[in-house]
Amino acid sequence: MAKEDALAKKEQVILLMDCYRDLLTDKQNEYLTLYYEEDLSLSEVADDMGVSRTAVYDNIKRAVKTMENYEKRLGLLEKHVERLELIEKLKAENDKRHDEIDAYLDMLKRI
Repeated sequence: MAKEDALAKKEQVILLMDCYRDLLTDKQNEYLTLYYEEDLSLSEVADDMGVSRTAVYDNIKRAVKTMENYEKRLGLLEKHVERLELIEKLKAENDKRHDEIDAYLDMLKRI
């Protein structure tokens, strides 16, 4: 896997964690946090958790798959990205000085 692909995958998982972390088990959260957010290797996570490297890999893979399934069903991340894109478009329009756009931006930020 190319370095760019790995970085994109990591970013995607972190965004999924932002949306679906609360739906995972404590154990899954801990594995994902150590691996993706604290940037520990599989071996380091295994040492910290007192399990095998394979157990860490399997748990991370299962947790990511679970979050991807939640995203397929709920689409929270996709909706979040759409909102961010809309906010950016509105900001660009705001430069053109439309009075109502500030109110729309405030409403979107509160969503």
